[in-house]
Amino acid sequence: MWTLKEQVPVPEDFGTPLIGATPGSELDLELRFEAVHEGILVSGSVLVDLTGECSRCLEAFEEDLEVNVQELFFYEEPEQGLDEEEDQQRWVEHDSIDLEPVLRDAVVTALPFQPVCREDCEGLCSECGIRLADEPGHHHEILDPRWAALQGLTGEEN
Repeated sequence: MWTLKEQVPVPEDFGTPLIGATPGSELDLELRFEAVHEGILVSGSVLVDLTGECSRCLEAFEEDLEVNVQELFFYEEPEQGLDEEEDQQRWVEHDSIDLEPVLRDAVVTALPFQPVCREDCEGLCSECGIRLADEPGHHHEILDPRWAALQGLTGEEN
């Protein structure tokens, strides 16, 4: 068994269009590599700084994400063609393993589908687009257009 505690730079495009790893930041790796009968078992955790855009109010925000990782890298590829299940497996190649796809899969799949700056974010007004957190109590009086012709009978202007 071998333990690795290291900070490595974040690879390019490590996220989704709304949220992802902060460019220029570091991935904090805390991994354990274990020799098992079939290959090398990699397990541990990854801590990454995220920047994103709230899907409700469109404001930028930052947060940390810690993800657990566990992947088995097999020693030998079969000499015949790979079936669909074996094609999805990871392999030790030339006495080394490529952790980037494993880390990318773990982090990107843990990202929220619709990120929010905070759980109680109210978003934007559907009528005028103002950020509702900036103006509590903001509302619009919406009249049914079918009654609009009768509005002139009261003598009031809206």
